[in-house]
Amino acid sequence: MRRRSRACAREREPPLTVHHLNQLLLVCSIVLLVAVAAVRISSRSGLPSLLVYLAIGVLMGQDGIGDIRFDNAELTQVIGYAALVVILAEGGLGTKWTQIRPALPAASALATVGVAVSVGVTAAGAHYLVGLEWRQALIIGAVVSSTDAAAVFSVLRRIPLPARVTGTLEAESGFNDAPVVILVVAFSQAGPVEHWYVLIGEIALELAIGAAIGLAVGWAGAWGLRHVALPASGLYPIAVLAIAVAAYAGGALAHGSGFLGVYLASMVLGNAKLPHWPATRGFADGLGWIAQIGMFVLLGLLVTPHELGDDVVPALVIGLVLTMVARPLSVVLCLTPFRLPWQEQALMSWAGLRGAVPIILATIPMVSGIDGSRRIFNIVFVLVVVYTLVQGPTLPWLARTLRLGDASEATDLGIESAPLERLRGHLLSVVIPEGSRMHGVEINELRLPAGAAVTLVVREGTSFVPSPTTVLRRGDELLVVATDPVRDAAEARLRAVGRGGKLAGWLGTGGEGGGRGGTAHD
Repeated sequence: MRRRSRACAREREPPLTVHHLNQLLLVCSIVLLVAVAAVRISSRSGLPSLLVYLAIGVLMGQDGIGDIRFDNAELTQVIGYAALVVILAEGGLGTKWTQIRPALPAASALATVGVAVSVGVTAAGAHYLVGLEWRQALIIGAVVSSTDAAAVFSVLRRIPLPARVTGTLEAESGFNDAPVVILVVAFSQAGPVEHWYVLIGEIALELAIGAAIGLAVGWAGAWGLRHVALPASGLYPIAVLAIAVAAYAGGALAHGSGFLGVYLASMVLGNAKLPHWPATRGFADGLGWIAQIGMFVLLGLLVTPHELGDDVVPALVIGLVLTMVARPLSVVLCLTPFRLPWQEQALMSWAGLRGAVPIILATIPMVSGIDGSRRIFNIVFVLVVVYTLVQGPTLPWLARTLRLGDASEATDLGIESAPLERLRGHLLSVVIPEGSRMHGVEINELRLPAGAAVTLVVREGTSFVPSPTTVLRRGDELLVVATDPVRDAAEARLRAVGRGGKLAGWLGTGGEGGGRGGTAHD
């Protein structure tokens, strides 16, 4: 009878037809178009785009005009993890090693000791001020102690801050997901929470495994892409993203931190001067936007707005403790030994942006069946939305007030490299952006190494073969031919001139370049 009833139930289910598929594609296309148009709104207002996408999900949900009922926390967690892998990969690919290298010690301290301080202070506030039991308080403290990579990348890269500040915040957002995930999972397990020294040991081991696998996979992937010519340029972006995802999978399967692995592998790839780098970077950027849109819309669908009323005040109180006490205290304790000026510490205290990552992590206790997990999710959702709405738009004002805005920071110089395997050479496509110090430099003043030459200039849609006295202008695109032995030296020289003008080298401007295959500071 059971088999017959199940068979009858299956027969009564309407089959999925091409018409249904067309409707689904139409809805997805409309959502994507609206989300892309919303990027313009977020960029003008200074708000992280997550707020716009969350709003789209809420409007599509059961309390909105879409009336879509969605409550699958487990599916949301899986899709959120997948989207976070793509976002971390995109962030790692865009991280300049020369900028992040001096900030690694400070960022590592913030991602470990800073997280521990933030978890403890925030949990104490949630317990004593809001009245949550200790397990729920510790879960909330761990969940909101992770700064969001997507929010940090989207806001900071529009603000001309000193390289040390940007590098520290970006590295922190890439590193601190790993220990926070371990803590949230540990606090969400049934039974007593493990002793603190056991958790510290697990965190250290998982971080070490993830870092080793990420660096190894990134180095091996970069070596392979530089020595194996793929049959089509469009395969390079796919290969780079596949290598980054493999680093996550390898780290996770080895019981290490897959999130740290994917970020480090992507950072190695992003600084490896790979062929067709601007195309790869653009592909990763677009895929990162799609991941953000899908993840935030799904999180907006999961929330039930009419249930948030009772959790607004607790969220505001916990967020106030986090923003005004826990985050500043962790920054001061971690960064004072590095003798960072108080202005930079103040900005980094305010720039600890939360985003989709805390909301995704809040689904872990829901999947684990922890008592009060739905309330934890609602509190985290309200906290993230309110304080992102406050912190994001005020960051540029605070940077100007603290006199940390570095308006002289040069625009990136785009260099695309295409290997000529049989000719044993390379074609370098160089775009001179606005604000570049290469403007006004003559071809012969570039002083390229022997074996490299500018063969073509494209100016306002017209191409011509330049003479040694041709003066370069903003907006020009140069085609530089270089032999294998001098390819790196030619690119380094172009970057040096972009940063220092015609006197680069004589005035102390180094020729090492920006350290990344696609862009470098002009």
